[in-house]
Amino acid sequence: MFEGFQRQWTPATLISKLGKLPARVVVAGEPLVFFRDGTGTLHALIDRCPHRGVALSNGRVNEQGHLQCPFHGWSWGADGVCKHVPLNDLPPETLATMRAGRVPCVERAAMAWVFTSTEDIEPEPFPELPPAVEDPALAFSRVQEEWDTHWTRAMENMLDSPHLPFVHRSTIGRGLVRSVARGETMELFVEPAEFGFTFWSEVGGQRMEGAFLEWRRPNGMVLHIPVPGRLFRQHVWCVPVGPKRVRMILISSRNFGLYNPLFKVMDLFNMRVLHEDRDVLASSDPPEVPHPSQELSVRTDKPTLRFRAWYLKHLKGDPAFVAEDDSSVA
Repeated sequence: MFEGFQRQWTPATLISKLGKLPARVVVAGEPLVFFRDGTGTLHALIDRCPHRGVALSNGRVNEQGHLQCPFHGWSWGADGVCKHVPLNDLPPETLATMRAGRVPCVERAAMAWVFTSTEDIEPEPFPELPPAVEDPALAFSRVQEEWDTHWTRAMENMLDSPHLPFVHRSTIGRGLVRSVARGETMELFVEPAEFGFTFWSEVGGQRMEGAFLEWRRPNGMVLHIPVPGRLFRQHVWCVPVGPKRVRMILISSRNFGLYNPLFKVMDLFNMRVLHEDRDVLASSDPPEVPHPSQELSVRTDKPTLRFRAWYLKHLKGDPAFVAEDDSSVA
């Protein structure tokens, strides 16, 4: 289950996308059902009734706060244990052995997070989130959509600087268009961090002060955008859905223009930039990032190669990656 993305904490979806009824959300090929119990706490199960395999997301939450299957009315608790089977008189010890797939679930930063495992063991500790993604003093913009590409291609795109003057030449890459025309070179500096790594760039020997990017394992990115005297962050999570499907979650946060409706224009601009990436990535072949030896790389690919080495080593189990480095560059 969750092939190629096992035992990872990831946001699955924005809370605003769930609504009040049980909701089906696919993560790494596994359909999940999110529902709230009688106390309003959010939970997740594999969206498949162990009795006859129908989708639990088509059911309802009963008066006891249990998720009731729409086919035969079997009810399931937040712990995945069967609580009741209509028309049968089953003892508690028998019910305790009848289980649906429970997936650890946490509600944080206006997102529903899951730990991609149904094993009956303690999940890994929940990761430390970027402070600006849930600070109540900030203004937020949250958008979500799905693209036709593998999540690893989307993730590498978020960690890639050299594409800016070409994919985004009329938006966020305009400044670099001039640098390309002048023949300037780009240098990328990567530093390990407890959550993954940070990196920044110099173009023509000049660095934009305060601008840098974080990769947060396994599928998160934070862009620090320098605005004098202000805080402005872009957070992106590339959530795997299927072999060629990714759910993009973008959360912008800022400490200025908190009540200014004109900042909605910024949301439209962000979506324009995202769609520029989407349209290019849809043609990626193969859809999933391959071994570095199968594609040409140069020194400005350093951040994406660091991510790729981690992915192939830790999520794909490639024994060739004994170290997470960027040695496969020209």
